[in-house]
Amino acid sequence: EEELPDGLDESFSQEEEEDSDSDASSVAGVSSSGCVALVSRNCIECLAQPAEAQEKVLKPALVCSLFPNVPPTIYFSTRDERVEKMPWEQRKLLRWKMCTVTPNIVKQTIGRSHFRVSKKSNDWLGCWGHHMKSPSFRAIREHQKLNHFPGSFQIGRKDRLWRNLLKMQARCGKKEFNFFPQSFILPQDIKLLRKAWEEGASRQKWIVKPPASARGIGIQVIHKWSQLPKRRPLLVQRYLHKPYLIGGKKFDLRIYVYVTCYDPLRIYLFKDGLVRFASCKYSSSMKSLSNKFVHLTNYSVNKKNTEYKSNLDETACQGHKWALKALWSYLTQKGVNSEAIWEKIKDIVIKTIIASEPYVNSLVKMYVRRPYCCHELFGFDIMLDENLKPWILEVNISPSLHSNSPLDVSIKGQMIRDLLNLAGFVLPSTDSVASRPQTGSSSTCSLGSALKEKPKPASEHFIAEKMKKAYYLMQKIPDQEFYSSVLDILTPDDVRILVETEDEYSRRGQFERVFPTHISMRYLRFFEQPRYFNILVTQWELKYYLNKHKGLELLKNWCVKGYHTGAGTDLAQTWSLPKTFFPQKSSIQSNGFSKLELGRLG
Repeated sequence: EEELPDGLDESFSQEEEEDSDSDASSVAGVSSSGCVALVSRNCIECLAQPAEAQEKVLKPALVCSLFPNVPPTIYFSTRDERVEKMPWEQRKLLRWKMCTVTPNIVKQTIGRSHFRVSKKSNDWLGCWGHHMKSPSFRAIREHQKLNHFPGSFQIGRKDRLWRNLLKMQARCGKKEFNFFPQSFILPQDIKLLRKAWEEGASRQKWIVKPPASARGIGIQVIHKWSQLPKRRPLLVQRYLHKPYLIGGKKFDLRIYVYVTCYDPLRIYLFKDGLVRFASCKYSSSMKSLSNKFVHLTNYSVNKKNTEYKSNLDETACQGHKWALKALWSYLTQKGVNSEAIWEKIKDIVIKTIIASEPYVNSLVKMYVRRPYCCHELFGFDIMLDENLKPWILEVNISPSLHSNSPLDVSIKGQMIRDLLNLAGFVLPSTDSVASRPQTGSSSTCSLGSALKEKPKPASEHFIAEKMKKAYYLMQKIPDQEFYSSVLDILTPDDVRILVETEDEYSRRGQFERVFPTHISMRYLRFFEQPRYFNILVTQWELKYYLNKHKGLELLKNWCVKGYHTGAGTDLAQTWSLPKTFFPQKSSIQSNGFSKLELGRLG
């Protein structure tokens, strides 16, 4: 898609002369001032410009935690705000690794917070770039954040998405996971496709998609077996031939889904999004199948139609691209319960993310130094059928953030700003940035060095946490009464996770957290492997969602004592562990838990 500049005149701040050392240049090797010129070139005047600098609201550079003894996070501003400058000793740490795919809207947002482009490979804090092969995630240092998780292609590729949802159908029932059109992956499923084709009606339609393409490339609608393309691999999907129409046209929804962590799982949906219309009226006629302007809703396809009309007003229901909020207003005026549709969308998004969870978690534990290092924005493409049932068409792991109009700038700009605040970027210590990174063949520590070190006796903190996790994961048929006791005695690890979860929630902006919530217990049965922290945070939400203040005060008391870092007083004194609460060592072993299994459960 063609990308137009987003008014980048303020993208990267020019530092004082003493600040502009040689490292401030871009990856391409241009100077700091050259980088400013590069990203501010060809600004378009049609986009609403922010207020003059002296009229902007001044915002602090750091956002304080809700809790004592927890470090602040870097603040990212809107276009009408100005972020104060930190002292040079801190500001020099604000480095961003630039990639060819880093969108202008991201450059703008980080520039307003005084980030500069990092030339080196190891001194950056953030990067918005390509997805990488899983082993490459080892190179990300503990203070760095990349906008991808290893293994997220398990839902980002159309063929993997179908395979994983099919597996969920087999394990949890088709009724719960019947929101993706029946699909076949060729060449493996050619016999199954032939059988389904022959059993279908005479006027059935199928849509053919390359499994890893985007922007409508290679997609076609067919109705004859002879029309099947010869290229492989290929995804052949039942065509949703009765879509909900507005003005006689098909449309789909681009929903922005942000995952900050997979263990515990934390999923957010941005409250606004895009509605993309086909540029010609829909027809069920077989003669129309070759007309992509009738059957495809991709912007990159329909913008080529001379009939395509852009929309300059984010509140207006006009043109071939609307804001999601405008659609909800339109449907509400038509007597449609748009809230019910949104609830269904949240449900299928959560289930789809859960389908990728076992793969991502195993790869994160294998290749990522700490959960902080990864976060990811997904673009879910969803279509409503004639009964207003939402269907997932595909999931994008690098959704387009190009800003081609004021509508795009308004929605995507706010979304990226809120996303970066949610991400919780923390200033590292100077020592951690200056220290040499470990080689790509190691993760947090190399296996060799670990073997040479003498094993240290496990602390009582560590043993108690392991035993508590094992206790809550080994129950075969747990009930709500059992699960609710997980909050009776909090370990340092528990407090750390809950503090992180509440702090993050306070920075959500226009994102809505959909997991965990007070109703999330219903989703725990869909996880291939139960996760202790998912149990913990869902029980926390269930207990305190109507009285947030009480929960926050409880956590603040723990933080004062330093329990979120494990630095509090002796665990045995603080949480007197009753024999009836945790099973004794012999009890665990009698239930089939070896030391190795205890480590895995942890």
